[in-house]
Amino acid sequence: MSDVALSAAQILRVQRRTVLILSIGQVLGGIAFGATVSLGALLAADISGDDALSGLATASVTLGAALCAIPLARLAARVGRRRALTLGNLFALVGIAVVIAAASLRLFPLLLVGIVMIGAGNAGNLQSRFAATDLASPQHRGRDLSIVVWATTIGGVAGPLLLGPGEVVGEIIGMPPQTGSYAFSFVAQCAALALYLIALRPDPLLTAQRLAVAAAATVGRAIEDRPVVARYAVFAIAGSHVVMASVMAMTPVHLAHMAHGAHGMAPTPADVSALVGITIALHVGGMYALSPLFGILADRWGRLRVVLLGQALLGGALAFAVFVNDQEWGVMVALILLGLGWSAATVAGAALLTEASAPELRTRRQGRSDSLMSLSAAAGAVLAGVLLANFQYAGLGIAASVLVAAIVALSPLAVRRTRQGRATPAP
Repeated sequence: MSDVALSAAQILRVQRRTVLILSIGQVLGGIAFGATVSLGALLAADISGDDALSGLATASVTLGAALCAIPLARLAARVGRRRALTLGNLFALVGIAVVIAAASLRLFPLLLVGIVMIGAGNAGNLQSRFAATDLASPQHRGRDLSIVVWATTIGGVAGPLLLGPGEVVGEIIGMPPQTGSYAFSFVAQCAALALYLIALRPDPLLTAQRLAVAAAATVGRAIEDRPVVARYAVFAIAGSHVVMASVMAMTPVHLAHMAHGAHGMAPTPADVSALVGITIALHVGGMYALSPLFGILADRWGRLRVVLLGQALLGGALAFAVFVNDQEWGVMVALILLGLGWSAATVAGAALLTEASAPELRTRRQGRSDSLMSLSAAAGAVLAGVLLANFQYAGLGIAASVLVAAIVALSPLAVRRTRQGRATPAP
């Protein structure tokens, strides 16, 4: 009995250390992502000379995440989270260097290649939230996952807010315009890589795999697998992400148009960058700041209820985007609610996907979920650029509301399947 108690205490200590390391890594990794979200659309529009192509920036970052999500998940299943996460950091480092070179040479295709590489690094950041659940107890799974998601707040908010200081630093060291903040991103990615490589020991996924095998052999039963619930969770995560990414991607362009229309003379690039940076920082804060609350609610209320709470918040955001899009404060409120809705749906959906999947299927499904989430968001970002150009910001909000309605409409199926789920014998 004492051995069991000691083993449980050791697992708890490893889990706490893992959540701490993953959280610090998310702070560092979020800086590059926040800068790319803020600058990507502006750089794409500036270098290409066409606002309709600005959506390709967000499409590229999500495409990079989609392409690497499944390979990184498979790599993690074989050799552990530590090596998979460090490989993601290497992708991001290369991507940052390519983006700076593309801005210097003013080569639009090269810019997209660099953003794709940064997106590949973001696949590692996405995997971190699942890594937090590898050793988590079921009653604290949502909380532990949400803590790692919350940690992205610092880096994600700092990234946009570093645009101004980044321009000063970039000018001093001779970097191309609107790329100075990537100097901070590069340093942060180097620190994250060293952190994972040195400190993420023992590997949480490899440890969890060994514990699952031992538990199945001892108890004689495997954790139940509920594929219908898992599929609904994947759809809810992907759909919510599409709504968030498509509206967010076009907001910098919409704000730039608003700034030009609101002043008698054309605003300076610094004015536009400041407005965009503040708005995106508020949005990213909404995405991550309250994630622990949503994690606790998911543990107490149930995963599905919090997913639906996320849809209510997303619906409110889209209402502001449709009806108050001509006011800066209205756009800011829309982006804050958009971030909160994404946070609730993503935290609860990821916890639902994890607990609805048998241990031998979890990593595979997590990788597929991240890949589908990113691929669909990439397509949504491209379509969002077309919608903005032809139907304005309000038309984009109306189109995004279709996905929110679909997630709500399909939720009863997940409720019934959850209640009818049964455990299956271990092989």
